[in-house]
Amino acid sequence: MSQTFASLRFLNYRLWFAGALVSNVGTWMQRVAQDWLVLTELTDESGVAVGITTALQFGPFLFLSAWAGVLADRVDHRKLLVATQVGQAVLGVGLGALTLAGRAELWHVYAFALALGVVTAFDAPARQTFVSDLVPPQSLPNAVGLNSASFNAARLIGPGVAGLLIAVIGTGWVFMLNAATYGATIAALLAMRVGDLYHQERADRRRGQVREGVRYIRGRPDIVVIMLVVGAVAAMALNFQLTSAMMAATEFGKGPGEYGLLGSVTAIGSLAGALVAARRPRPRLRLVVGAAFGFGVAAALMAVAPTYPLYVLSCIPVGFAALTMITAANAAVQTTTTPRMRGRVMALYMMVFLGGTPIGSPFVGWIGEQWGPRWAIGVGAITALMVALAAAAWVVRDARLTVSYQLSRPFVRVGYPTAGEDDATRRERAAEDILTQQLEDRTVQR
Repeated sequence: MSQTFASLRFLNYRLWFAGALVSNVGTWMQRVAQDWLVLTELTDESGVAVGITTALQFGPFLFLSAWAGVLADRVDHRKLLVATQVGQAVLGVGLGALTLAGRAELWHVYAFALALGVVTAFDAPARQTFVSDLVPPQSLPNAVGLNSASFNAARLIGPGVAGLLIAVIGTGWVFMLNAATYGATIAALLAMRVGDLYHQERADRRRGQVREGVRYIRGRPDIVVIMLVVGAVAAMALNFQLTSAMMAATEFGKGPGEYGLLGSVTAIGSLAGALVAARRPRPRLRLVVGAAFGFGVAAALMAVAPTYPLYVLSCIPVGFAALTMITAANAAVQTTTTPRMRGRVMALYMMVFLGGTPIGSPFVGWIGEQWGPRWAIGVGAITALMVALAAAAWVVRDARLTVSYQLSRPFVRVGYPTAGEDDATRRERAAEDILTQQLEDRTVQR
C-alpha cells in the first residue's frame, strides 16, 4: 500500500474512514441545503441571514470547546462519538420534518443551527483525538491527512448531489437523508475491534484542567502561531458556504445546481491538498505559513474572476491551499502534543479554528451585501496574506529563523540556527522535532 493510504491497513481505521465518508457526504448536503433554504426561501437573498446561521452553528465552539476537550481527555472516545452521532441525526430529522411540513421559519433554522453547534462542539475534539486510538503513533500524521481527504472527498460529492436533490425533491428531504447518513458512522463505531484500539493515557478528574490546557499551549509558541494563522484565515476567508452562495445567486444569477457545483470543484483542490499533506511524515510550521500565503494569492484571483466558468476554475487552487494549510496545522498540533493533553489542546485549537466563524461570517455577509460578494472574498484574501506575512516576521524575529519565498520548490524555505542559540530559540527548534522524540519515548498499550 502506498504511503498516502498507509493507515488503511488497520481494520478499525478502515471502518472509521468508510463510515465518516458517508456521514461527511450527508453533512455537506445539509450545509448546502441549509444555506440555500435561508438564502432563497426564507429571506430575499440575505447574506447577513446566512452569516447569522453559520455563526449560530459554530458559535458554541467559542463557549464549550474547552470543557468538551476535558471530557474527551477523560472518557472513552468511541462511546462519546456514538452519543454525538445520534444527537446530530435527531436534529437532522427535526429540521427535515419542519421543512417538509412547510412550517419552517427563519428562527427555526437559527435554533436548529445552534443546537447542532452544541452537539458538534462536543463531537469535534473526540473525533480529532479518536484517530490516535485507531493507528500507532508513527501512522498518526498519515491518518490525520486521510481524515481530511475523507472530509473533502465527501465535499466533492455532497454539494453537487445536494444541488441536484434540492432541485428535484426539495431541501426537506436533503435534511432527512443527512440524518440517515449518521447511521454509517454509528455502525462503524459499533463494528470495531475494541481489543485492537490503541488506548491513550487519560486525564485524571481534578480542578483546573482547562487552565492546564491553556498553560500548555502558552508554553508552545509554535502551536500559538499555528492557531493565530488558522484562526484569522478561518474567520475571514474560509466562508465558502456564504461567499459561494452569494456569488452564484447574486453575481452570476445561477441556481442551486450551479451553487452545488462550486462546492464540488473547490473540493477537487481540497482533496488534492489533503492527500499531499497525508504523505508528509512530519508536518511543519513553514508549510502552514506558506499555504496561508498561497491561499491569499489564490483567493485574490478568485475575487476578480470575471465569468462563472473562470470562477469555477479558481475554486481548485483555493481549495488546494486551504486544505494544505488546515491539514498541516491539524497534524502538526495533534502529533506534537502529549497524549493526556491532546483532547484539551485539540479542543482549544478547534475553538480558534471554528469559533472565529461566528465572528467573521456576519461581517463577511455584511460586506457582501454592502459592497458586493467579490469584496467579501477579497477581504478574506487580504487577511490571509497579512497574517501569513506577520507569522513569517514573528518567526524570524523571535525564533531567529530565516524565512524566504521563491517561485520554485520549495516555495517557502526556513533556515534553523544550530549554534549560539538561546533558550527560546532552542524551544522553537525543538518543537519541530517533538514528534520524533515522542515516537522514541512513548510506549503504546493495546
